[in-house]
Amino acid sequence: MENIKAFLKRKNIVLSARRYGIDALGAMAQGLFCSLLIGTILNTVGGQFHIGFLTAQVIEINQTGYTIGGLASFMSGSAMAVAIGYALQAPPLVLFSLPTVGYACNALGKAGGPLAVLLVAIIAAECGKAVSKEIKIDILVTPVVTTLVGIGAAWVIAPPIGTVASAFGRLIMEATNLQPFWMGILVSVLVGVALTLPISSAAICSVLGLTGLAGGAAVAGCCAQMVGFAVMSFRENGWGGLVSQGLGTSMLQMPNIVKNPRIWIAPTVTSAITGPVATCLFRLEMNGAAINSGMGTCGLCGQLGVWTGWLSPSEQAVASGAAAIVPGAMDWAGLLLVSFLLPAVLCPLVNQLCRKAGWVKDGDLTLS
Repeated sequence: MENIKAFLKRKNIVLSARRYGIDALGAMAQGLFCSLLIGTILNTVGGQFHIGFLTAQVIEINQTGYTIGGLASFMSGSAMAVAIGYALQAPPLVLFSLPTVGYACNALGKAGGPLAVLLVAIIAAECGKAVSKEIKIDILVTPVVTTLVGIGAAWVIAPPIGTVASAFGRLIMEATNLQPFWMGILVSVLVGVALTLPISSAAICSVLGLTGLAGGAAVAGCCAQMVGFAVMSFRENGWGGLVSQGLGTSMLQMPNIVKNPRIWIAPTVTSAITGPVATCLFRLEMNGAAINSGMGTCGLCGQLGVWTGWLSPSEQAVASGAAAIVPGAMDWAGLLLVSFLLPAVLCPLVNQLCRKAGWVKDGDLTLS
């Protein structure tokens, strides 16, 4: 046992929830952001504003033409795998072998591709790290092992993982359609909490393929956390804190939450209110790329996702019955109220009640 521990330490293979559930998952979301999400945005902007170089087909693969944005989305599996390998601190030969693994895994996993890529890329990267630089012909052995293990694992587990993840995501979305009030609360609160925790709400939404009303509830919960924390902590953190939390991440408040968990009451209560407002009153749907559902106001990606979903729904959303619409005044009002105005008003009000109860004091929300 001691020899195994020493070997794992020497190879920097850390079997921990943090390494896989936080570091790798967070990196996967970044890889997905830089490929699928950016590609979707480029395609939507190009199509809506008639930008020639963004709408032109730059390459044809298997008799399918791809724009710049299309190519970015096409490479999402590879981008996620490389990002995961980077988070696991994989050596170069392992890292450079992962694009093939990620592409194959994402294709085999279909709707559940991101979850399949996460698991398979971890397996392939750790196996590649285990054999890296163990023998003189490392330049052959490490890529071969990484590729074969990755493709083999993808072949075996990616399809069932994709089926299960897709089914679970559909269950959540169908339940939200049937019970928009209660599921609006549940999805909004859980995804909002996940956004503030040091895990990736964007990756979770992508893995589950959350679109439609459930995606709208997720957007509401994330915005309640980000805008809520940003506005209610303005007296402590000023404009810098407003921008870093409102357009960055509410995760910055985690050290303060650990010190005083009651500061989390106001954003969480706010998400429980805005979730059903989104699902029941405005019927706000997020039919862009599912990753947008867990982004909130981070770079305004949640709002961009809703907008792209209106104009050009993602494949996942179309498979669930979504269709392009011309947004009306009610649609825009719902997006603005749920994303910005309601969290900016409700969260400070709830926090003020917490202050009067003595649960929150001056300085509790100060960012270090």
